[in-house]
Amino acid sequence: MSRAFNFSAGPAAMPTEVLERAQAEMLDYRGTGMSVMEMSHRSSEFIEIAERAEADFRELLSVSDDYAVLFLQGGATLQFSMVPLNLLGDSASADYLDTGSWSAKAIKEARRLCEVNVVASSLDHIPNPDEWSTDPQAAYLHICSNETIGGVQFQDFPSADVPLVADMSSDILSRPVDVSRFAVIYAGAQKNMGPAGLAVVVVRKDLLGRARPGTPSMLDYSVHAEAGSMSNTPPTYSWYLAGLVFEWLKDQGGLAAVEHANRCKASKLYGVIDASDLFHSPVASADRSFMNVTFTLPDAELDAQFLAGAREAGLLNLKGHRSVGGMRASIYNAVPEAAVDALVGYMREFEAAHG
Repeated sequence: MSRAFNFSAGPAAMPTEVLERAQAEMLDYRGTGMSVMEMSHRSSEFIEIAERAEADFRELLSVSDDYAVLFLQGGATLQFSMVPLNLLGDSASADYLDTGSWSAKAIKEARRLCEVNVVASSLDHIPNPDEWSTDPQAAYLHICSNETIGGVQFQDFPSADVPLVADMSSDILSRPVDVSRFAVIYAGAQKNMGPAGLAVVVVRKDLLGRARPGTPSMLDYSVHAEAGSMSNTPPTYSWYLAGLVFEWLKDQGGLAAVEHANRCKASKLYGVIDASDLFHSPVASADRSFMNVTFTLPDAELDAQFLAGAREAGLLNLKGHRSVGGMRASIYNAVPEAAVDALVGYMREFEAAHG
């Protein structure tokens, strides 16, 4: 069987080694005679899977015991509600930075629960923190570390006088991060951690137990923390696969090595774009994502030709999000450098034919 090069933004490419291991363990996990997806989440076998996954995640990101790590359902989108429900406390407002589509979705949801102060807004770069209109009375400051759709990414993180919250769905585990700078980090798994159906939340323990009155139990971080993310049946198979990804990342040499590989891939792709008279990057160079590389062509007719030729070449899911158009190459951890080399070669051929 020949596998294509998959540039999907999510659900995204998984490491081949992880898929092969899951395939080998599908019918009989370590002599149990069961698949992981069949076993009880209360069983000793699954408890071992869960605990090992959390330990590896903590090791990769150097997460201290000051933080709880939660494995939850609902994706990152549910966190748009869970964050304000758990962090607002007695405050009436929260600060949000708007850098694209996912920031805007978080803002829209938070407005159902509190006053939102948008500190700054831009779609093609990260606004200078010195120009943000922050509120010292805000309960927290929310940012999106990497905008999957627009391709804008924080290369460094701001200091904040209030708890800092980050949606890291599309760049978590792509580089080392100083977790101690954040109150909450959350991410959907389906880009860099595993399949859809799982969200990982890292929350500082001193912030637990502050959910506003009336918060449903399943939306209360403290409920999940006290139950080890098992207050109800968790997404067991997604959790298991995420654990295999964490092991794979450790085998790659950890996040410093992973970041080096990711930046090398992005450098190749942006190098072709910047040297081209046909392709264009809509994002300020200092804030370009090394996870989601967006680029455009002069007209939509060329877009269709480019995408058709890419599919024929086994380069899949390069169409940009419907809200912005153009192209997008998501080059997450599991996308090999060979995929970027193949895309770069195709782009050069396409420009030679259409430039």
